[in-house]
Amino acid sequence: MSGPRRAAKLPVRFFERPADMVARELVGLVIVSAAGGRRALGRIVETEAYLGYDDPASHGYRHRRHAQNEALYGPPGSWYVYRSYGVHWCANLVCHAAGGGSAVLLRAVEPLSGFDIMRQRRGGIEDRYLCAGPGRLCQALGITRAGLDGRLMAQSPVTVLRPDGWDGAVDVTPRIGITKATDWPLRFAAAGSPWVSRWSVSSPRGATRVRSRG
Repeated sequence: MSGPRRAAKLPVRFFERPADMVARELVGLVIVSAAGGRRALGRIVETEAYLGYDDPASHGYRHRRHAQNEALYGPPGSWYVYRSYGVHWCANLVCHAAGGGSAVLLRAVEPLSGFDIMRQRRGGIEDRYLCAGPGRLCQALGITRAGLDGRLMAQSPVTVLRPDGWDGAVDVTPRIGITKATDWPLRFAAAGSPWVSRWSVSSPRGATRVRSRG
């Protein structure tokens, strides 16, 4: 598959809003990586919002700061990249206001072009799992802390674009892979997408469905 024929780079004002709004509207948008001078492109199909000070699952809970999360307190539209369990990089886009500690985690991407590059980076894994998870998508797209952390998205080698032609529905569920605030409905996934990191999430609240643009 090829990428979208027309797309506009997201302005900073897109990110100057609460993380849950940004997370929902990132679903369906296109991420383009030129990391290492090699171009790969995909559609964002799953995100999670982390709300900062009052969110116990957030790295910005109670505004805890240290050298590893300093980029989380940067300006809206900048990257925050951290190492998960000492193994995988995870890519986030800072939201709302500088110093607030809120961000959106990119959880899954549907590959659109650059398959050979992604396969090489991921070690020949089945295409379904190239970008199905935050660590996997970072590896496939060549995202590292050294390359992105603290940089404005618009001035970095990895950018997010708003393409023409996608208006799908979005499922809203609790976040996954966390141990705190596990019932907060802050995970957003393209409805019916086979590229998400998990097929379903069991929850007392269940999933709700919204249109991609509110």
